[in-house]
Amino acid sequence: MNHFNFKNGHLYCENIPVKDIAEKIGTPTYIYSSATINNNLELFDEAFKDYPHLFCYSMKANSNLSILAITAKKGWGIDIVSGGELFRALKAGVDPKKIVYAGVGKTSKELKEAIDADILLINIESEAELEAIDKIGKQSEKEVSVALRINPEIEPETHHNIATGKKGTKFGLSFIRTKEIFLKRANYKNIQIEGLHMHIGSQIVSLKPYEEAVRKMVEFIEELKKEDVPIQWLNIGGGMGITYKEEIPPTPSQLADAILPLIEKTGCKLIIEPGRFIVGNAGILITKVLYTKISEDRNFIIVDAGMNSLVRVALYGAYHEILSEEQKYGTIVADVVGPICENTDFFAKNRELPPFKQGDYLIIMSTGAFSFSMSSNYNSHTRPAEVLIDNSRGYLIKRRESYLDLIQGESISPRLVLPSSLESVDF
Repeated sequence: MNHFNFKNGHLYCENIPVKDIAEKIGTPTYIYSSATINNNLELFDEAFKDYPHLFCYSMKANSNLSILAITAKKGWGIDIVSGGELFRALKAGVDPKKIVYAGVGKTSKELKEAIDADILLINIESEAELEAIDKIGKQSEKEVSVALRINPEIEPETHHNIATGKKGTKFGLSFIRTKEIFLKRANYKNIQIEGLHMHIGSQIVSLKPYEEAVRKMVEFIEELKKEDVPIQWLNIGGGMGITYKEEIPPTPSQLADAILPLIEKTGCKLIIEPGRFIVGNAGILITKVLYTKISEDRNFIIVDAGMNSLVRVALYGAYHEILSEEQKYGTIVADVVGPICENTDFFAKNRELPPFKQGDYLIIMSTGAFSFSMSSNYNSHTRPAEVLIDNSRGYLIKRRESYLDLIQGESISPRLVLPSSLESVDF
């Protein structure tokens, strides 16, 4: 369920016409529904209420501080993948003891920041990372709590670029290597291995991959028990999909019914990292039609948002529903394109659409996840504003960038740092 509906011929977000937001704030602008976000959080809360768990919102989907604050207010933790995300999570008031940290390329600086913040778990992706953490733990005089990320080598039935749990990817450890680490865990004097982690992919719309992966993890936990290896946490990652076109993804309740009977016998506390499911359908991107262009073989609708604003279509060939802010009669077949100098700068091709004209507002649906968080300044375009709607009130939670923002940190006459000693240089 989302809270974008037509009333009196115009699209509303909750109780505010999106046209009013565009005319007040300008375009392109991301608009988020707090009611939709809260509803999605509550679906998970209800589905798993009878089993010990921690939900960690996967902030890579949408890392705006206001979004993080909504999840924290519900008692959720955060799944982070960088030092910058840790900084954001702490600024949003997230309890460090509800933060888990994944990612194959954590720097020493990032690891120390996480250890100093005393987060719940760092998810280990390699033996080299484990050794690095052990060293930092010794220097910091701290015992560091970690989980080992396993690659369960299953096919998650999603786009190959976001299938992270199949054989041959850079993510996680094999079951064999993980067991070897557990059996020599006494060698790591400053580490406490408390759990196992997996994350098989994103935009998963079937329960089968979860059941297969969880079953493998549970069997492995039972194997470890025979070696007197205690496991406190089982983190099954995130990846639950949403409806972009005709997908029928499982609900949190269906996920619970599928995996809890498998997990219960382990006695492990459960961590789940939903991201897209929480915010994906809670956001739209409103753009303005700059021009319409008719050529011999194709019609073009040119809007002021580009692949710098929303790259999912260019990167993944993703589908997003496109609506007119004002209900229109009739259709045309056209491409929707942006101002970027790339042929991949499009949001729809050869699609049946409302008969847009210059000055109309065009809505790109289901852009709450992996949209603004993947935006860029390509072609020196500024990134969109972000607005959060709460019933009949709208809040500007990220101002539109200015041209001055584009050159922050740059200099026409940079300081010479080489050849010279870098020791005194403050970057």
